[in-house]
Amino acid sequence: MKRTRVLFLCTANSARSQMAEAFLRKHGRGSFEPFSAGLKPSEINPLTIEVMRERGIDLEAEGHRSKGLVEEFLKEQVHVGYLITVCGGAEENCPIYPWAGVREFWDLEDPAALEGSRDERLALFREVRDRIESRVMDFVEEHSQNSRREPD
Repeated sequence: MKRTRVLFLCTANSARSQMAEAFLRKHGRGSFEPFSAGLKPSEINPLTIEVMRERGIDLEAEGHRSKGLVEEFLKEQVHVGYLITVCGGAEENCPIYPWAGVREFWDLEDPAALEGSRDERLALFREVRDRIESRVMDFVEEHSQNSRREPD
């Protein structure tokens, strides 16, 4: 069975899109092939790694790294069934992606943008992580039986 490719897009590919990719891999029932990328990729935020470990997902052990949309997906013309932007910046600034079957926008707060104490930042990372996991589980429930194929 061919798995449906899903690309999660964010600005930096340092938090939200990394979480979404990992959760779809965990909860996707083998129906999906998840990826993530950023418009301006940077390093994965250490708090992202920490809060995902709390859920039993080790991003480093799974080989997660920040990837650039243009360099690794547009230039290679990677076909995806779904392109899901997980931040307003990526939604507004993402070029047209002609190899996506369906485009969705999940408006999620950027935990990396919060300036506060470590405890405050960690709390927001956990909150966003939990929202992403819930959103991914809803996505799987809605699309795993009717998974869409990549455009030809």
